Amino acid sequence: MPSTTPDPFAVEVVRHAYDTVAGTYATHLPDTRAEAPIDLAMVDSFIEAVGTGDAAAVLDAGCGTGRMSRYLADRGCAVQGVDLSLGMVAEACRAHPDLPFAVAPLNDLPFEDDQFAGVLLWYSTIHTAPSGQAAIFAEVARVLRPGGHVLVGFQSGQGVREVVSYRRFGHDVSLHRHLFTADEVASHLAAAGLTEVCRMQRAPVGREADGQAMVLARAD
Repeated sequence: MPSTTPDPFAVEVVRHAYDTVAGTYATHLPDTRAEAPIDLAMVDSFIEAVGTGDAAAVLDAGCGTGRMSRYLADRGCAVQGVDLSLGMVAEACRAHPDLPFAVAPLNDLPFEDDQFAGVLLWYSTIHTAPSGQAAIFAEVARVLRPGGHVLVGFQSGQGVREVVSYRRFGHDVSLHRHLFTADEVASHLAAAGLTEVCRMQRAPVGREADGQAMVLARAD
C-alpha cells in the first residue's frame, strides 16, 4: 500500500530550500500586494465565516514570513502562524513581533484538538506530493473546531512544476510544486470530514504560469 504521509526526504528538501531563500522571500513578498483582488476576496470570505476576536483563533498553516498572518490579524483575527522552515519563521518573527509563530510540519501540528475556529492553507500544500495530502488535511481537521472553516489556496491543474524563480536572485535551490484540481482538493477535504462551502477558480494573470483556485470548507 502506498504511503499516505509526506516523504521525509522531500520534506527536508523543502525545508532547506525555504531556509535558504527566506530573506529574499521576505524582501520581495513583504505583504499581499502580489495577490489578485479576487483571491483576497476569498480570504475575506474566510475571515467573515470564522469571525474575529480572541474567541475566533485562526491558524495560518504554512505561514512563511507571516504576510498572510498580518493580513488576518489586521482584520481582527487572533492569529497563530506555523511553518516548516525555521528561516521563514525567523523572518516572520522579525517582521511581525506582535504575532506568535512556531516551527512544525503541516502533518504534525503542535496544537490541541479543536483549538482553532479557522485554518488558512495559503499555497502551503503545493510542495507535498499527492500521496502526502491526506495526512495534512487530517491534521488540519483535528485542530479545527466543529463549525470551523478552512481555506485552501493552490495552483490549479495537473502535474509538477519546477520552481525556478529564486535563481534570478542567486539561489541554487531544488524546489517543486504540485498542481491539483479543485475537485481533488475538495475530495481530500471531504475524506478528512470537512464539507465544501464554495470554491473559486480563475485563469492565470500577469506572470502566473498556471490557474489559481481556492476551496473553502467547514467542519460539521
